[in-house]
Amino acid sequence: MKVVGIGETILDLLFKNKQPVAAVPGGSSFNSIISVGRAGVPCVFVGYTGADIVGRQTIDFMQKNGVSTEYFKVIEDEKSAISLAFLNDKGDANYVFYKQPPFTPKGWKAPTLSANDVLLLSSYYAVCKGTRPMITQLLKEANKTGAIVYYDLNFRRGHAHELEALMPAILSNFSQSNIVRGSADDFEIMYGTREASLIYQQHIQAHCPIFICTAGPGKIEVCTPAKNYQFQAPLIEDVVSTVGAGDSFNAGFSCALIWQGITKDMLPCLSEEQWKQLVGTACLFSADTCRSTQNYISPEFKIRP
Repeated sequence: MKVVGIGETILDLLFKNKQPVAAVPGGSSFNSIISVGRAGVPCVFVGYTGADIVGRQTIDFMQKNGVSTEYFKVIEDEKSAISLAFLNDKGDANYVFYKQPPFTPKGWKAPTLSANDVLLLSSYYAVCKGTRPMITQLLKEANKTGAIVYYDLNFRRGHAHELEALMPAILSNFSQSNIVRGSADDFEIMYGTREASLIYQQHIQAHCPIFICTAGPGKIEVCTPAKNYQFQAPLIEDVVSTVGAGDSFNAGFSCALIWQGITKDMLPCLSEEQWKQLVGTACLFSADTCRSTQNYISPEFKIRP
């Protein structure tokens, strides 16, 4: 069993007190897949980058962290994307992006998916027009083979003006996913509410059986057809940066699915204890990421499957 991620790559330049403090490869699904690779779980990343020094460093970084780049393309004359992340005193970031609109590169190939692999979709990349051919093909393959589809909306205010146009793709992703996750911030932008049970009843349940809503240091709510569960996110006192915290939550959850042998058919009827273990592992990944300027778990992070 493996994790397959698809998404953009971007070089994150982190600033604190108006001074640069780190430069790390990033991107929502990219951050997740690096954490998966560092945790020792087989993984593949699908995407592309420019044939420049940033792109070459990105590929080298993936390979050094156990991520297969067989389905990752390098494109001539494409400039690799860059973001500026300005951290406040709490480690939260405001972003400025320098990148081209995402697209489907010529000659791209989809990796083979098997039953109970985890396909990880995330962010604007999963819904924008340019990358829909890749996303729809992978979703079709996942549903045909019985892979678990984990979809993190990661919907940011900068795309709020596109919500109406993007909603058909979002709903299509909902209906082809086995788990939908989002933050309370995402849903406040999309639906004007942070109440997880209401969001599940009105917007998720008809399309996808499992919904996970996170709220930073607040409660994590898991909504299922049988019952809803609440878990308190652990307190993290030594936060350096929250960049990548949600992405590492996704990574930890994906790894826990594989470590615990959770199959697609088991998801709707998991016990409260099983959900607690899955969410607990995800929180450990997220907390470790918050303790550094990296966007993923540290290389030294260890957890017993």
